[in-house]
Amino acid sequence: MTKYLISFPSRAMQVSEAELPAVGEAARAVVEAAKAAGVYVFAGGIHEGVAPVLVSGDGRVTPETYPGSHLDGGFAVLELPDRAAALEWARRLAEACRCAQEVREFFYDPAS
Repeated sequence: MTKYLISFPSRAMQVSEAELPAVGEAARAVVEAAKAAGVYVFAGGIHEGVAPVLVSGDGRVTPETYPGSHLDGGFAVLELPDRAAALEWARRLAEACRCAQEVREFFYDPAS
């Protein structure tokens, strides 16, 4: 099976503060369904209050990222039989989060 990254940037979620609890509950329900289906690998949200850093091979840490790099929002990694299944899970997450989801496929790695 192939792993898929299903994600959205923070700016895509246009919901009010009052709606956030319901959105969170709906998203957690989809994650629980993925776990029950045996396709869940990992899911979460990027902690935007903690600045990213760049770590070089010599261990040097700098308070920056690659030019143009920007990662925020939420994501799920699911292991699925095909792209059609990934698109269906993305639809379910889009409905729960009230915003469109990006779908990306990981290269197959037999060791992972």
